[in-house]
Amino acid sequence: MCGIVGAVASKDIVGTLVQGLQRLEYRGYDSCGVAVHTGSALQRSRSTQRVAELLAQVQTEALQAHTGIAHTRWATHGAPSTANAHPHFSHGPRATAATAGRIALVHNGIIENHDELRHALAARGYAFVSQTDTEVIAHLVDSLYDGDLLTAVQQASAQLQGAYAIAVVARDEPHRVVGARAGSPLVLGLGKGEDTARYLASDALALAGVTDQIVYLEEGDVADLSLARHQVYDAQGQRVGRAVHTVQISGAAAELGPYRHFMQKEIFEQPRAISDTLEGLESVMPELFDAPAALGKTTATSAWRAFKAIDRVLILGCGTSYLAGCVAKQWIETLAGIPTTVEIASEYRYRDSVPHPSTLVVCISQSGETADTLAALRHAQGLGMAHTLAICNVATSAMVRECALVYLTRAGVEVGVASTKAFTTQLAGLFLLALALAQSRGRLSDADETAHLKALRHLPVALQSVLALEPHLIAWAQQFAGKQHALFLGRGLHYPVACEGALKLKEISYIHAEAYPAGELKHGPLALVTADMPVVAVAPNDALLDKLKSNLQEVRARGGVLYVLADAHTRIEPSEGVHVIRMPEHYGLLSPMLHTLPLQLLAYHTAVALGTDVDKPRNLAKSVTVE
Repeated sequence: MCGIVGAVASKDIVGTLVQGLQRLEYRGYDSCGVAVHTGSALQRSRSTQRVAELLAQVQTEALQAHTGIAHTRWATHGAPSTANAHPHFSHGPRATAATAGRIALVHNGIIENHDELRHALAARGYAFVSQTDTEVIAHLVDSLYDGDLLTAVQQASAQLQGAYAIAVVARDEPHRVVGARAGSPLVLGLGKGEDTARYLASDALALAGVTDQIVYLEEGDVADLSLARHQVYDAQGQRVGRAVHTVQISGAAAELGPYRHFMQKEIFEQPRAISDTLEGLESVMPELFDAPAALGKTTATSAWRAFKAIDRVLILGCGTSYLAGCVAKQWIETLAGIPTTVEIASEYRYRDSVPHPSTLVVCISQSGETADTLAALRHAQGLGMAHTLAICNVATSAMVRECALVYLTRAGVEVGVASTKAFTTQLAGLFLLALALAQSRGRLSDADETAHLKALRHLPVALQSVLALEPHLIAWAQQFAGKQHALFLGRGLHYPVACEGALKLKEISYIHAEAYPAGELKHGPLALVTADMPVVAVAPNDALLDKLKSNLQEVRARGGVLYVLADAHTRIEPSEGVHVIRMPEHYGLLSPMLHTLPLQLLAYHTAVALGTDVDKPRNLAKSVTVE
């Protein structure tokens, strides 16, 4: 979603700002811009094209500066347009050359009370030239500005309701950037050695190659940056110290290499990502979920004690992470015998649920900054559920910092908006959780543990074999490219996999796709089946296979065309109207991970055939940091 980069330095920082935006492109955006202090005035450049276009603009303008802020915007208030693009300038009452553009500001998040602030500021003579809630903040800071930007931002922050991370510069203070955060992430970067620069960013990745010295601002913090100095103030206005972390931030993972799109690259990185996620796994034990000492948590919580204390599990997630939780529910109930509920995080805190203190709350997120999941976590904690676990790909994220227990997946940077390797590494972590919970209850024999560990270690090889099916899926994709709708079917563990396949297809190809448990066909969806509605079936060789075969016959009897991902020995053979891809091997409880990859490849190659923007599908963002 939206991205922020800011800097104050003794050298030109325009290139650093734009490079930071390029590193944040994977989050999704529809406009971008930069504002800098030229010594006597604030100057900005904005674009509704890609960051590369913005770079060309600033180069044409020969823009140079030692202080500035930059932004990528994902539209919420107001359509994607230059007028709505950040940075926003203040336009004070009866603006003159002396007062116009006194404040420049960029903002991530949503201000819930922007309407009332807008009316109050308009009554004072402030002119609004955009539809955004962000412009309200710029005017508000301007209205409070009396020569000290820090004080103005602190006073403005006290009036804002909602979620935000902001970076602000003032025309009258040429070597100063002030940032503030509440509900949206913001980090501070420190120059090393003789480099006296100070940086702000919404994601440490934006500072890759610039610095590895990172300060994570906490809820309500306001940061005051100038050359060789920074000060942080908490929500009460008290100066506080925040720890400096040395973070290995590599931009190399964001290089496309020989692949056509990042999504294709990330699909093929899954064997390596699973191997990295399971690296060093010698046995199954609850201690796998203890927070690593390197995370610097002030209170150490024992997963062993927590697992002994809980008698139910609540899983929270959004989108693909929610579907990973749906698979995990069946694993946990099958292996550990613990009742498990999966909730869509954006819905959970808006209903009257029944809290239980002996619940393990599992939050799943690729970024660890997903606004809805973080809010759901905090809601659960507020209801007295203190046993919390993050399954996350980013060690430095808010979710990891706020959960008592942690399992870090090691997917690496995922640039494509449609999640691929993050999903399968989440599944790997969740399967280990099911095993660890089973062990804590005496339900995991030594023989079973050995068998499961062997299967996990073989996963990278098994996934590589599935990827070899790509040519067959390209052929399927050519047929799907001419369709407008598709149906996905699965049973048991594989129903969430069917949901994930439908989600991928609609996300990047814009073909309408829905998934159903195959047994639900005759309860409504069968009415949709025609020769123009391709039906994808996930057909593992498991206990539900005969039931699934009956469901597939229902489709064929109505003239439907089947595309079946079948395990060996399922006795599902290709025929007229039945297309079959044979999976390399049946993988038991871990079968969902193998069946996921061909569905990803089908969606990817269908989108390629249709010519869509695979890595940046319309209207979507990678990291959803607003409600």
